[in-house]
Amino acid sequence: MEEGLPRRLRSRLGRWFLRNARDLPWRGERRDPWAVLVSEVMLQQTRVEVVAPRFEAFLARWPTPAAMAASPVDEVVAAWSGLGYYGRARRLHAAARAIVERHGGVFPAEEASLRALPGVGAYTAGAVGSLALGLPLPLVDGNVARVLARLFAVRGDPRRGEAARRIRDLAAELLPPAGAGAWNEGLMELGALVCVPGRPRCLLCPLSADCAGRAAGLEERLPETPPPRRGRAVRMAAALVRDGKGRTLLLRRPDGGLLGGTYELPSAEVGEGGDPVASLCDALHGRLGGRWEVGALRARVRHSILERRIALEAYEVRSSGRLRRPEDSLFAAPEDLVDLPLSSLVTKVLRHTEPDPGWRRNR
Repeated sequence: MEEGLPRRLRSRLGRWFLRNARDLPWRGERRDPWAVLVSEVMLQQTRVEVVAPRFEAFLARWPTPAAMAASPVDEVVAAWSGLGYYGRARRLHAAARAIVERHGGVFPAEEASLRALPGVGAYTAGAVGSLALGLPLPLVDGNVARVLARLFAVRGDPRRGEAARRIRDLAAELLPPAGAGAWNEGLMELGALVCVPGRPRCLLCPLSADCAGRAAGLEERLPETPPPRRGRAVRMAAALVRDGKGRTLLLRRPDGGLLGGTYELPSAEVGEGGDPVASLCDALHGRLGGRWEVGALRARVRHSILERRIALEAYEVRSSGRLRRPEDSLFAAPEDLVDLPLSSLVTKVLRHTEPDPGWRRNR
């Protein structure tokens, strides 16, 4: 690396960040490590505009690791509803318990101890350590990787192999001896606002004069990340099973795995050319027993999760015969739904089908 380049980049990025940093609820003069951890976990694979309205209420409910550790994990998962990737909520709860049990509720201030917390990897440790604890730790998220890949014309997929190692080395080499948090945050902000995917806004970039990717005409081709695979189309049918009080039957998914611990409607995947009514009746009989009559179609919703593009139809159903109630199931009234961990897909269905919309007030 050219002598003097790191100092030049830090100076230019620092001035740009002071003028252009967004006013986000997790930023401020005083950085609490717990607040930083909560924000970073929320932001993983979720857009800033989705997280921003939820962050302050979440932190007000659980302002410290001890407060979260004292709450049942299902309460945390319920409050997480709508943010997706619910394993993050469980790992955050586990990290809070570890901070209380291993460190007396005081946030650890060493990298090794941070990395030992559940769900905290190199990136999250770097974020919490540099932004809140003053530790000289680099961090590499998607924004930082994109900025560094273009700035130094790094070829290859920055998520793996030699390209990933080169990005990590650059992040460490550019780290200032003091003020690592401001530098890291500036890189992330530059990637979010200027060095964006596809066509970067190079005319607005404070680092463009030193950008090797732009000099080589590669700024729109870097980083060399393979395009995402096209999602698989999935058709599903869901059952609205009501009890005598009009409450809706929900089944709890097993812990772990996709949407672990959340509640869902009884449902069935419908094969290509299949009959949704027959598929749903078969699934209900296999899961709950009894005989089933499918009534009115109440909702059609579309939802994407990971590599699945789901088209779901929800039907009113009635049963006869003796039913088998799964152990992890319940009948929920509309006012109960706000306190349950529900996936975004189930939330969409219930918005169309529940008679009382009051449960949506905290969504």
